[in-house]
Amino acid sequence: MKKDIILKAENISKQYRLGQVGTGTLTHDLNRWWHQVRGKENPYLKIGDTNDRSTKGESDYVWALQDINFEVERGEVLGIIGKNGAGKSTLLKILSKVTAPTTGSIKSRGRIASLLEVGTGFNGEMTGRENIFLNGAILGMTKKEIASKLDEIVDFSGCERYIDTPVKRYSSGMTVRLAFAVAAFLEPEILVIDEVLAVGDAEFQKKAIGKMGDISKSEGRTILFVSHQLGAVATLCTKGMLLDKGGIIDYGNISKVLTTYTESSNSKELSYVSLDKTKDIFINSCALNKNSISHINDFLSNDIMSVEIEICKNKVVNNVSFSFTIQSNTGDYLSTFVKTIDQLLVGKNNNKFTIDIECNILAANNYFLRLAIFDTSTVHVYDLQEMICPFKINDIGSDMARFEGVNYGYYNLKYNITY
Repeated sequence: MKKDIILKAENISKQYRLGQVGTGTLTHDLNRWWHQVRGKENPYLKIGDTNDRSTKGESDYVWALQDINFEVERGEVLGIIGKNGAGKSTLLKILSKVTAPTTGSIKSRGRIASLLEVGTGFNGEMTGRENIFLNGAILGMTKKEIASKLDEIVDFSGCERYIDTPVKRYSSGMTVRLAFAVAAFLEPEILVIDEVLAVGDAEFQKKAIGKMGDISKSEGRTILFVSHQLGAVATLCTKGMLLDKGGIIDYGNISKVLTTYTESSNSKELSYVSLDKTKDIFINSCALNKNSISHINDFLSNDIMSVEIEICKNKVVNNVSFSFTIQSNTGDYLSTFVKTIDQLLVGKNNNKFTIDIECNILAANNYFLRLAIFDTSTVHVYDLQEMICPFKINDIGSDMARFEGVNYGYYNLKYNITY
């Protein structure tokens, strides 16, 4: 059966000069021109460091992406994952034609709608209604076509009361709601979505993911989805791409790619520390301990794992709850409990608490934690951290312990055998 390829990337690379807005100095530009006149390759393509944000490097040039090749079939949902700085957003900008690749080419069939950051393509001085027509016109739709979708867009966004208000007065969540509704309902053949959905509340995230599933399965449209919420990626996507330091590490079946990503977590990420301390209430830190030994990730099946969590507030918030979830190595939610913040933040250290877990409830496997703080009544999410604090349970003393490397699932089944 012949493949229906709707998007193809061939040898895509993107080079930036550090500390510069443009491509570099006048000398460099003249040198590039002189090589071009003589029919020779750009001399600066031969230099440059790998895209590794953790090292200083020796060159003024860095490869944000290097030698990216892939193709997407019509109706596929491609999940693009990787650590911060891996090159995910740069790739989406190239695919959306926001920026041009340094080398390589993109071939696509059909209209591409992009949602790369809050307010993409919106004019803050124009009303929500006017921006809907503006975005539709950019996508090549007629006024009549846009008007036929207007009611659906407004209803889905939940912004009906403010639809004739200038967008500059919208909150970031409202802006994302409207932008997503426009991108989803104006029927582009390819929908490109960056991490922006994380700005919305839990109810809207669920609604948006459901809509993306509908348009890919029933309408045959293609979606490229970047997210750090691996549970959503596992649920929605049919194929995955793992980027690291500007290159493709794994590509193919989404479960396989997610496993590769989670197993590559290194010791620097054993504990979680917040980098954004501006939220009203947030998870400041989380660490795994055992027998008074801190920051470890290896446990035996007869151990007690102590999870020490610190929550900080910048303002007084009411009706707030905390959820604690154990996630599988592919992002699935295995077990969750919810407590109100008032139940947890008591005693002398009233911003810290510890959760003790008996490891014998978990089968020998790799796991992560998912922590969230949300408004109990509106389900507004104040803070959400997924796939943090990786840990491993090692089996001892059972018949399965001798079969190393075999996946036996995630729970130890409690059972009785009668004869």
